[in-house]
Amino acid sequence: MRLIISFLFFLVLNTSFAQQTQISEQEYLVLQDKIRFSFNDNVDRGLAYTRELMKSNDNKHLAFANGAACYLYQMKGNIPKSDESYKKAFQYLDKMPESSEKTKLTAYLYNFRGLTEWKRGNLSAAIENYQKGIKFSIKVEDVIQIVKFKSNIAIVNEQVGNYQLSIKNLRQNNDFIDKNERVYARDQFQNSKSNINLDLGGSYEGYFMKNQDKKYLLDSAEYFYKKAVTYSQNFTSNKIAAKMSLGNIYLMKSDNKNAEKIYYDILFLAKQNNSESFYHTANYNLGDLYFYMGKYEKALVCLKKVDSISLKNNTLDESFLKSNYLQAKIYSALNKPEEAYKHSKIYLNAYEKSQTKFRDEAQEVNYKLGVEDLSAEMLTIQEKYKYDVLISKALKVFYVLLVLGIVFFLIKNIRDKNKAHKKMNALIEEFKANLEKKENPPILVEAIENLETEEIQLKKENANLSIDEAKENKIVEKLLALENKLEYLNADFTLPYVAKKIKTNTTYLSYVVNKRFGKSFGEYSNELKINYVINEMITNHMYRKYSTQAIAESVGFKNAVSFAKSFRKRTGVSPAQFASNI
Repeated sequence: MRLIISFLFFLVLNTSFAQQTQISEQEYLVLQDKIRFSFNDNVDRGLAYTRELMKSNDNKHLAFANGAACYLYQMKGNIPKSDESYKKAFQYLDKMPESSEKTKLTAYLYNFRGLTEWKRGNLSAAIENYQKGIKFSIKVEDVIQIVKFKSNIAIVNEQVGNYQLSIKNLRQNNDFIDKNERVYARDQFQNSKSNINLDLGGSYEGYFMKNQDKKYLLDSAEYFYKKAVTYSQNFTSNKIAAKMSLGNIYLMKSDNKNAEKIYYDILFLAKQNNSESFYHTANYNLGDLYFYMGKYEKALVCLKKVDSISLKNNTLDESFLKSNYLQAKIYSALNKPEEAYKHSKIYLNAYEKSQTKFRDEAQEVNYKLGVEDLSAEMLTIQEKYKYDVLISKALKVFYVLLVLGIVFFLIKNIRDKNKAHKKMNALIEEFKANLEKKENPPILVEAIENLETEEIQLKKENANLSIDEAKENKIVEKLLALENKLEYLNADFTLPYVAKKIKTNTTYLSYVVNKRFGKSFGEYSNELKINYVINEMITNHMYRKYSTQAIAESVGFKNAVSFAKSFRKRTGVSPAQFASNI
């Protein structure tokens, strides 16, 4: 009898000891990572790790294990177990003495609860938990956790349509992770990059859905989804999610062949990994693809699988809603009114409920984002981590800008020179060709394209002015005679002077020059002078040796500055440059 009692006592003691064991800090950190990685990979495996950690006799370990279990049970749809685990997590947390470790762990628990509420579709509650948690992470300067909170808040922003804010925050986080890779363990870094690239792809995709004229947003989404696939080789769930999203992008780009291939790859991966949710979504996407391809029978097979899984799990989510929408359209196209009515009714009932909830959640999220501005609190911690690299970063930016500035001005200078030389050479060839034909150089080169427009304007300005064609021709004939005599080289070749010379008034002369030559008298006069200089430079090597002032005076310009300006406008180069290049 004594032997039996001793045996039972030993058995109870041994069982009690087996239930609570000492887990080292290193073992705790390893299990932490395994649990976190399971969020994106295998929920059942994650729960197994939490149960292993729950054998510990350390309140810190027990608080973390139950907090993580809260989210994992939610992912399995077990809400009572999820809430029970979360309650236990805080019970163990309360037993811990005040310390930075407790503060850090409090942030973790709020993050788990935020993820849980997000999974339930309670977006405002999710934001509230993230905002509480981020304050605790800031207190202990837990930068990695702060990045997680900011990413989670960005995801909620994406879901309520704040796409630009979501993209901005995620890109900042992505850059921060790259620059601070050293603070992450290798698997942790890969997991973070996988998540953030997946989220970025989702934000760009959502932004495109609201702005479908901005096709470049699809290219950005495709880029980040491909990056997510690359970083997700060790994280099956993320890999499938990224491939799924990539298939959606191909679908939107009308690349049906690649979209179909990816969706079938996902069906295979989902079955291989017992992932019913991905199998469910892949079937919807295939149904959607076949619907737009007009393959209605194939589409119905896939969409019925979607409904079957949704009804079995009582998860009447977005895929279920859209599935019934497509089935209503298919049955309508197939002229089956009863089936079309049935599915349209299911869609409308579910849509009304989901939209009402979504509008309420979106309003709450935007309110909480407005009243809970964490930018000031974040500034301190961000400045601390920027300080180490601030000087080197500033120098790098300065050198890069300096090099870019030099390169820019060099390229601009070369391009301007090439452009000017091309224009100048074209003029030289034009004048040489005219010389060979023994013709006068063309007077009207510029502004001809705008002649019609100017004529319309001229008609408006001279509505009451009327000159018969014979009189116009006479004025033009006299002007050409003055040109042949090189009268325009005189400094007094002005509108009043020429009008008096050809026995007309300034109004008529101005009108005819505008109408026939498409320019003002001043422009007409200057162009004659510049054309003369160009012709002389080409034919008279001595003329090229004159100073700019001398050339200006030779054609009646009052000063060298106005001459050089007119010459450059006509040729693209200075008189000296033109002369040296003939």
